[in-house]
Amino acid sequence: MVSFGIVLFFAVTGLTLNHTEWFANSEKTIRTTGQMPHEWLRAPNNAEPAKLEIVEHLRSVNKLHGAVSDFRVEDNQITVSFKAPGYTADVLIDRDTNRDDIIEVRNGFIAVINDLHKGRDAGKVWSGLIDASAILLTLVSLSGLLLLFFVYKRRTSGLILGAAGVVLCYLVYLRFVP
Repeated sequence: MVSFGIVLFFAVTGLTLNHTEWFANSEKTIRTTGQMPHEWLRAPNNAEPAKLEIVEHLRSVNKLHGAVSDFRVEDNQITVSFKAPGYTADVLIDRDTNRDDIIEVRNGFIAVINDLHKGRDAGKVWSGLIDASAILLTLVSLSGLLLLFFVYKRRTSGLILGAAGVVLCYLVYLRFVP
């Protein structure tokens, strides 16, 4: 029964991934600016900037979320990128003026579930769930095929239909996939 929920999720997101144009207008871009404490950006003796404080400040003050995917320190600026399913935030911090410019992109619910389908920016635990789902669905499919061998009246027709489905998919691939 667990596999029914998994099949429904991957079936719906397979359809939404195949027709992204249906949901193209769900992206929302938010631009904000702010100030960062100078002592976090330019530490004495050319020490590294206070990365943890900078990230936590951005999370608490600007309500940014997701995993930090990039944190680059250059002479005059710092860039920080956050990523999550259906979400990105890019921050540019000027180390001389202490000003931060934030571009946050929220792509909506469909983009979130599409990214979850692909495992994009979802973390290792979600990736493990995808792997477990794939194994579970493989076992369900194989058990259905195995059960077919024990139902004598449906064995031949079931195997013929299964083989026809595989051949049909292969023919569509040969004919229509560039």
